[in-house]
Amino acid sequence: MGSYVPTTAAEREQMLSKIGVESMEELYAAVPREMLLQDGLDLPAGLSELEVRERMTALAEKNRVFRTVLRGAGSYRHFIPAVVKSVTSREELVTCYTPYQAEISQGVLQGTFEFQTMICELTGMDVANASHYDGATAAAETIPMCKDRKRTVAYVSAATNPQVIEVMKTYCFASNTELHVVPAKDGRTDAEALKAALGADAACFYLQQPNFFGQIEDAALLGEIAHAAGAKFVMGVNPIACALLPTPRELGADIAVGDGQPLGLDTAFGGPYLGFMATTGALMRKLPGRIVGQTKDVDGKTGYVLTLSAREQHIRREKASSNICSNQALCAFTAGVYLAAMGEAGMKQCARLCISKAHYLAAGLEKIGCRLKYSGEFFHEFVTETACPDCRRRILDALAEKDILGGAEVDGGILWCVTELVSKEKLDETIATVKEVLHA
Repeated sequence: MGSYVPTTAAEREQMLSKIGVESMEELYAAVPREMLLQDGLDLPAGLSELEVRERMTALAEKNRVFRTVLRGAGSYRHFIPAVVKSVTSREELVTCYTPYQAEISQGVLQGTFEFQTMICELTGMDVANASHYDGATAAAETIPMCKDRKRTVAYVSAATNPQVIEVMKTYCFASNTELHVVPAKDGRTDAEALKAALGADAACFYLQQPNFFGQIEDAALLGEIAHAAGAKFVMGVNPIACALLPTPRELGADIAVGDGQPLGLDTAFGGPYLGFMATTGALMRKLPGRIVGQTKDVDGKTGYVLTLSAREQHIRREKASSNICSNQALCAFTAGVYLAAMGEAGMKQCARLCISKAHYLAAGLEKIGCRLKYSGEFFHEFVTETACPDCRRRILDALAEKDILGGAEVDGGILWCVTELVSKEKLDETIATVKEVLHA
């Protein structure tokens, strides 16, 4: 990797001369001298490469890295083909900033365009963007898209990831928007409660599919209820599950959002993640973030440019419907490379493995006395009930001793997640370990 800054030292000298200063330091002439670093940082002497490696290895060994992970709850560990990191490390395909100057940003622009195209294929939508911090902020950003003068109230299912709901509450608080949480019943959104809650001021209803408890919602029915009340229907989706489940467009959604983390991004202690958003043609002018379009240059060659939104959307807070200035292009590019490497067949195979292995674990746990809390169909997450919190803790501690990260503790039970990375042998070991705890 060379330099993220495209200018040379000579070009920087030329720019300084053009504005009438001799050095970079003169640009800070208005800053009080006592605020400037005068004598350099008080840092210890440098280490050799070998010493740095030994120091960092010792620090890394303090982390607990489980070989087997059975926990999801919004962060999912999937296999990442080696080609993903190989391609995304190529310098001509990355850049340091928003690609306003298309002539020097064709690599990152094409990467973003391909990502958007594949997100549209997954969701069935007409247009997608590539510039949200994570799935939670993408979900929150759908609310201002749907609001107008008469419709100012947003609704979200209680079966949504609690962290997503909290982010939505923060956004709504800042914009003085009402947000109502629609109750869940038996692990899924209560359709009757939704019907009763939606009023003439309803702007949108947000549904997570599969929901936080892993359940497959009756999205078509809930979408019909939202549309009958004049509200927009927004779906938060798992991109891996999209390979097999009906697309949000087929289920009547106006907007589809989600976290692209399962698409080639490691769990990495919580980030960085990638929020994607796709919508129908009717709402594309309200779509926040950066959107790349394909065009032809003066010589008839294919080229890529930012399109469908003014530059103010990114840099002028007072004129923008949304301010998203963090460049998520590298994460989006990574997800695009992952999707291209997997292809349709690979994505479907991954999804099928997740489903089959999750159901195998669920059936095995049921046989030894762990009752499924919810009876509905699920994708790759499910909740088992336990008699008491102490029992949950003992199960998870016993699994940890065998280098297995068990499910997440939730109200009344454990939320398990199984992806294609978990072998049948490890699932059998998990079942045997839980059995030992329950019959101890």
